[in-house]
Amino acid sequence: MSVGRSQLARFAWGLLAYNIPVILWGAYVRASYSGDGCGANWPFCNGIVLPQHMAAPMAIEFTHRATTSLDVIATVAMCVWAFVIYPRRHAVRRCAVLSLVFLLIEAALGAGLVLLRYVAKDQSAGRAWYLSAHLTNTMLLLAALTATAWFANRTVEQVEFQRMQKTVAGALGTALIVSITGALAALGDTLFPAVSLARGVAQDFSRASSGFLRLRLLHPAVAVIGSAYIIWAAACIVRESNSREERDGARLVVVLALLQIGVGALNIGLLAPIWLQLAHLFVADVLWISLVVLGLQSASLLYGRPANELRREEATADRR
Repeated sequence: MSVGRSQLARFAWGLLAYNIPVILWGAYVRASYSGDGCGANWPFCNGIVLPQHMAAPMAIEFTHRATTSLDVIATVAMCVWAFVIYPRRHAVRRCAVLSLVFLLIEAALGAGLVLLRYVAKDQSAGRAWYLSAHLTNTMLLLAALTATAWFANRTVEQVEFQRMQKTVAGALGTALIVSITGALAALGDTLFPAVSLARGVAQDFSRASSGFLRLRLLHPAVAVIGSAYIIWAAACIVRESNSREERDGARLVVVLALLQIGVGALNIGLLAPIWLQLAHLFVADVLWISLVVLGLQSASLLYGRPANELRREEATADRR
C-alpha cells in the first residue's frame, strides 16, 4: 500500500473515531434538555454566528454544532483525497461519498429537530419517529466511515455483498433494531426520570403512562434477544471461518455484546444517569462498528478465501 493510501487510511480511522464523541455529545444535548439552547434557529445560534456569554444549554448546543461543522469539513477533505489517489469505481471513493451524504443528512435531521421543536421536553409522536430516523442515519454514517477506512487499509478494491454470510447480515439488522429501541428508551428516561426502580417499573406498566414509557419497557427484552442472536452469529463465524482475522473480529463482537448487556443492566439498576447512558451508547457504537467490519470481512472472504480469487475461479470455470 502506497504512502498516500496509508495516510488516508489513518485519516479515515481517525475521522471515524472523531465521530464517536460527536455522537455522544449529541446524546448529551438530548439528555441535558439543551436541544433548544440556540432557540429555533439553524445553522446559527439564536441568529448569531459566534454568540457571547452563553448559558449552559446554549454552550452545549453550540458545541455540538461546532463539532459537527468540523466533521463536515474533514469528511469533504477525505472525499477529495480519495478521488485524488484512488482510481475510478474504487470502493474507497464510493464509501467516502456515502459518508459525506449521510453526514449531510445527519446535519439536516439535526436542523429539523431544532426547527420542528422536537427538543427539550417535547413528548410528541413526531419526535419518536424523527429520533428513529436520526438514529438510523447515524448508524449508516458510522458504517460508511468504517467501510471507507477498512477499504483504504486493504488491497481489495470491491467486495461482493451477496457473499456476506446471512448470519452477519442478520446481526447487523438486529443491532440496528436494538439501537432504535434503545434511543427511544433513552428519550423515555429523559422525559420521565424514575425516582426509584420500583416506581419506574410501575410507570412502565401503568395504562395512563406515555407511550415513551412502554417503549422503554420494550427495549430490555429486544436487547437481550438481539444480543443473543448477535453472539450466536459471531460464534458461528468463530467455528466455521478459516480466516484468523475474521475469527478475531467475531470474538471481539461477542465480548462487546456481553459488555453491552452488562452496561444496559447497570443502566436500569442505577436509573439511567446521563454518564451511564453515554457509556451505553459508546459500547453500542463500538459494537456496531465491529459488526460492520465483520460484515466486510465476511463479504470479502468465504471461509478464508478472498472474494476476488473466487471471482477469478468462477470466470475460469465459465470459460471452460
